[in-house]
Amino acid sequence: MSPPGSGETLVPTHCCFCGVQCGMYLRVDRRGKVFGVEPRDHDINRMRLCAKGIEAYQQINHPDRLTSPLLRRTRDEPFRPASWEEALDLTAAEMRRIQDAHGRDAFAVLGGSGLTTEKAYLVGKFARVALGTRHVDHNGSLCTAAAATANHLAFGIDRAANPFSDILLSDCLLIAGANIGDTFPVLTRYLWGARDRGAHLVVVDPRETAVARTADVHVALRPGTDTAFFNAVLHVVDRDGLTDRAFLDAHTTGWEELRKTVAAYPPERAVAVCGIPAEQVERVAALFGAARNAMAWHTRGIEQHPRGADTCLSVINLCAATGNLGRPGAGYGTIAGQGNGQGGREHGQQYDTLPGGRSITDPAHRRATAALWGIEEAELPEAGTPMAEMTGQMRRGEIRGLLGLGNNALVTLPDHSSAQAAYDALDFHVQCDSFLSETAAHAHVVLPVATWAEDEGVMTNAEARVVKHNKAQDPPPGVRTDTWVLCQLALRLGHGDRFAFAGSREVFDELRTATAGAPVDYSGITYERLAETGGIAWPCPSTDHPGTPRLFEDGRTRHPDGAVHLHPVEWREPADPYDDAYPMTFTTGRAAAHYLSDTHQPPNLPRTKGS
Repeated sequence: MSPPGSGETLVPTHCCFCGVQCGMYLRVDRRGKVFGVEPRDHDINRMRLCAKGIEAYQQINHPDRLTSPLLRRTRDEPFRPASWEEALDLTAAEMRRIQDAHGRDAFAVLGGSGLTTEKAYLVGKFARVALGTRHVDHNGSLCTAAAATANHLAFGIDRAANPFSDILLSDCLLIAGANIGDTFPVLTRYLWGARDRGAHLVVVDPRETAVARTADVHVALRPGTDTAFFNAVLHVVDRDGLTDRAFLDAHTTGWEELRKTVAAYPPERAVAVCGIPAEQVERVAALFGAARNAMAWHTRGIEQHPRGADTCLSVINLCAATGNLGRPGAGYGTIAGQGNGQGGREHGQQYDTLPGGRSITDPAHRRATAALWGIEEAELPEAGTPMAEMTGQMRRGEIRGLLGLGNNALVTLPDHSSAQAAYDALDFHVQCDSFLSETAAHAHVVLPVATWAEDEGVMTNAEARVVKHNKAQDPPPGVRTDTWVLCQLALRLGHGDRFAFAGSREVFDELRTATAGAPVDYSGITYERLAETGGIAWPCPSTDHPGTPRLFEDGRTRHPDGAVHLHPVEWREPADPYDDAYPMTFTTGRAAAHYLSDTHQPPNLPRTKGS
């Protein structure tokens, strides 16, 4: 669309950053260049954008963009510009050399949750078909792995159970380990809408965030004690007869075992472990247990712990015990931090996952995927290892080569010195990036790739809604898409016939076929339907299916028995407890103007690193 007489075009798309995926327009001038952004009246955000969304367009035509492949034989040498032919030929030759000398698993691929779903699908297919390596993962395994594990254990499926709009219908909202005001600012509109209806708000967070200051109850517990707190809340819920026995009897397994576990967590134990008043445990139990419709949402604050999955399960246990699943205003969800944190882990770039959320260890799933890809099931590699474990394998020489896309691991991995040593140990490292990030600057070959506005594709937001990103401008001369790069490398490795994709649309068509009948079914989703509807929640098994914004409305989970599987979990002392030498805990998080590894700022200011 074009504003009358302006000479500009407004391209409808979505923000590239967080898991909310706000709708926006990119402003494109007569020369075909993006020069600004306008909010869009999409139902996710209703004309609202945060600081990240407002500034997102500035990276597209930033003067620091890479526009030529960079190459060096050793890290002691400076980079020199190279042609695409030379850079790709060298990369393919190094892939073959390392695998011939050390085995197929000696070369790894590391993707990212900022990639579109089409590219995430290609990352997994390229690793397992073109390279034949089991070592593929993405940076999302550092973020949502605990929540994904808990979702699979409890529900047999990994996604939020409710749409954002259900927040408006809730009578009690519990937000745990989430600084929504800074990390998902536009999502606060749903919180305030619920509050305007009279909903109670409980925030569980060691820090006094902006949202915590407005809460009816702010539970400022000690870091790492969340499981003890939620067990204590469920103890009170059970003691006071606030459980939904009809729901428990009809739709869950494991309640009696769970009940025995939480019996050992009276409020007094939470006082000792969590450092909070007993009255807070009582109040939260009363608010959540007595509410007609209650919801719980959480993010990395309760997940990124050695036993993060247990903490997530303790929240699920509370929701299920009170019957708060499967209806408007009642449910549970985890909010993905990256733009495609949900879609990025669904379709094959995760170490143990095949397209459609299939398991790489399931023989039937393996056969279905291998048949689609035109290989024998025996040729499909076994499960790999998560990103954090891959760094240890790099240090030990088990992984000697790496292709990186959509990540800046040398900034975002914990224990920087260990990560640095891992990357130093690689015989060969090629990184795809739009800028010379810290990780790209450490590589042997850097391939300049398109930004989010220079290609089309889909992302899946934190409510499991698939949305369409539209191309707003062509990449600068010398820049290619990640899709083109992977297809060109596959051609050089002798697998060009299995990667004959002209662009994202062809990849998405194959992805739809690959997911048909799978747990994460996109087969009924098309680009045209996304343009018409503004987004469709999976599963969507046919083109006349409306999608599934809310799970479990029929009272059944995705487990074969249809039940919510309750899991008793015990609180364990953190690996780094308080003592006289270390009396405080340092916690990390984002600020409103920060996203992952960089600070947002205009291109005329010096580049400053953020959190």
